[in-house]
Amino acid sequence: MIGDVTWSTPGQTSADSLPLGNGNIAANAWTEPGGDIVAYLAKNDAWDSLGRLIKLGRIRVRITPPLVAKNGRFEQRLSLGDASMLVSNGETSVKLWIDAHAPRLVVDVTSTTAVSVAVSVDDWRSEPRIIPPKEAHGACGLEGGTVPLATAPDQIDTSDPVAVIWYQRNESSIWGMTLDQQGLAAFKSTASDPLFHRTFGGRISGAGMVRGDGRTLVSTSPQKTQTLAVAVHTAQTESADEWIAQIRAQSVASHALPAELWRDHELWWSEFWSRSYIRLESLAPDWGNARKISEQSAWQRYLVACCSRGLYPLKFNGGLFTADWGVKDEGFDADYRRWGGGYWWQNTRLPYWATLASGDHDLLRPLFRMYRDMLPLAEQRTRAWFNHGGAFFSETFYFWGTYLPSNYGWDRVGKKTSEVENRYIGRLYLGGLELVALMLETHAHTQDAALLEHELLPIARAVLEFYATHYPERDGQLRIAPAQALETWWEAENPLPDVAGLHDVVGRLLALPRDRIAANDVAAWSRLLARLPMLPTTTSDGKPHFSPAEKHEAAPSNMENAELYAVFPFKLYGLGRPDLETARWTFAKRMFPDTGGWRQDALHAALLGLTETAAFYVTKNYTEGGYANARFKGFWGPNYDWVPDFDHGSVTQLALQAMLVQSVGDKIYLFPAWPAERWNVSFKLHVVGGTVVEAELKQGELTRLSVTPAERAGDVVNLLGKNKARLG
Repeated sequence: MIGDVTWSTPGQTSADSLPLGNGNIAANAWTEPGGDIVAYLAKNDAWDSLGRLIKLGRIRVRITPPLVAKNGRFEQRLSLGDASMLVSNGETSVKLWIDAHAPRLVVDVTSTTAVSVAVSVDDWRSEPRIIPPKEAHGACGLEGGTVPLATAPDQIDTSDPVAVIWYQRNESSIWGMTLDQQGLAAFKSTASDPLFHRTFGGRISGAGMVRGDGRTLVSTSPQKTQTLAVAVHTAQTESADEWIAQIRAQSVASHALPAELWRDHELWWSEFWSRSYIRLESLAPDWGNARKISEQSAWQRYLVACCSRGLYPLKFNGGLFTADWGVKDEGFDADYRRWGGGYWWQNTRLPYWATLASGDHDLLRPLFRMYRDMLPLAEQRTRAWFNHGGAFFSETFYFWGTYLPSNYGWDRVGKKTSEVENRYIGRLYLGGLELVALMLETHAHTQDAALLEHELLPIARAVLEFYATHYPERDGQLRIAPAQALETWWEAENPLPDVAGLHDVVGRLLALPRDRIAANDVAAWSRLLARLPMLPTTTSDGKPHFSPAEKHEAAPSNMENAELYAVFPFKLYGLGRPDLETARWTFAKRMFPDTGGWRQDALHAALLGLTETAAFYVTKNYTEGGYANARFKGFWGPNYDWVPDFDHGSVTQLALQAMLVQSVGDKIYLFPAWPAERWNVSFKLHVVGGTVVEAELKQGELTRLSVTPAERAGDVVNLLGKNKARLG
């Protein structure tokens, strides 16, 4: 399968790891020269008392005789088709896989001769530790405050003679402090602390195995086959003993795993890979770029799937795959990640936009659930800070919804409760609008009635009420000020991202079937639409283009092209939409042309039908450097964030998808930005209306096209060789 990885030599450290995961738990797994197989285990809800998403632990599998090269044979292989890793020397093989349907890592050992197996929890976090200032960025949000930046050791339970049990347990929490700091103490009476006594860890068990020392499980006698499981669990319990009882009950049958589990696991991944694909083939020597782009596309989708089926959204800064990367000046352990445990909307959103064309709509659920759960706090904060209704979501936040304390500001002397000290995000409320846009696009793909009723509409009402009541009017129009345009322009009036977002979201909400939205919503949103200002524009060389804001300060503070938010994420302009030339001229005159990380030039170019520019950026992003010290070349980064950098891959994936197919109104544009003279391609992608497009292009000719449902085939417009400027 495209994206499978085979190595013929062992690794040294976790920088030489391969990724495994089921969306809830994941592992960085690698081999060491002495034959040990080692894996960092991570879980989607393993939040420590500092609000960091940390590792569950580090597992070591040791085979006797050692699993080293025999007669020159050694192989470590990642199979994307079934999300498994196999290590073999021709005599002994060890297969690792994370059950697609349960929170457990399974280790299957087979050998031509009887071998002994020992599995242990490494003595990695054995002592309490104070995080030094140089590492404090890993607890971003707490620097400079009063909270001791201390980590806890793993706890080992020795009460089970046939299993190894270890865990971390939070005996403190920053939750209440963040609420008190931000004028939200009253919220504590209606909510519960999500960190205090959160306990997470695992239990290792296997048939014919007993506990040696407290950390190690060993086989009672050599065997030719051996299966063991590492079951993991997170819960908030009154005591550690209660958590131990829960994980024992959960994993009691893990020593006798039926063969059907592997079959069911394979079926899940088979269905996943059948949803979509993108495969390129070069028409001329291209230094392997077509192959690399195909591999990176598969790897990016796989990594997102490995991190996106738990209770919480994907962490943009490493996901569940942080490791000992050895980055210069940041050579910290696998619990470290730049920007810590908080979420940044502008970074978190990008992987999720890419799931739509892939057909991976189920992966969006944790994101939408988190925001729906945060809505009561956001509404209470709006009332407490501004004395009006609605809700805003902060740009940076913990998963329960408060600002990161250092961003809010530790020193509150002389400051209003509503004053956020970090000016990069101080008045940045755009996340709520884009969230609604993403929900609307997801609903357009899936027609999910539960999403519309329980998540989309409640959040849309609150977000739009905030905008309608928070800002004053001038000449009958909403005046969005004081405001900012992303992190780049801090003193803005009518910033384009917000104005474009309001036009896009309100227009799409009002286009929903009237039997799905309440009459008072229609009335409120219609009034808001009538008050919206026009998108800010200016001229250069006598031609109009969009501006970051109607007014803003002279010097930027970051490097974002806010003026292009009318192309993405708010798709008001582009191929098949009004004023294509204005949008293209905006792209040409953008202040910060660049690519890599979260920068969106590749995607904007694709949506504007700028074929050569889009192809250049996609090729550059998916083929040039940027791997830190990772042996697996799907682990991008660190760029602006960390390793793996999910934004880098997601922007590129979005651009690649948009080069192949775009849905505009009732039209499906095929090959809107595809260099047909450079690459053959076959693909299967999803567009709105529950429609799937599968096509193959060879030598510039469309050799296969399948559209499901079939009645939508008439909506396809093949843009190969067409003058796309006329579409605007």
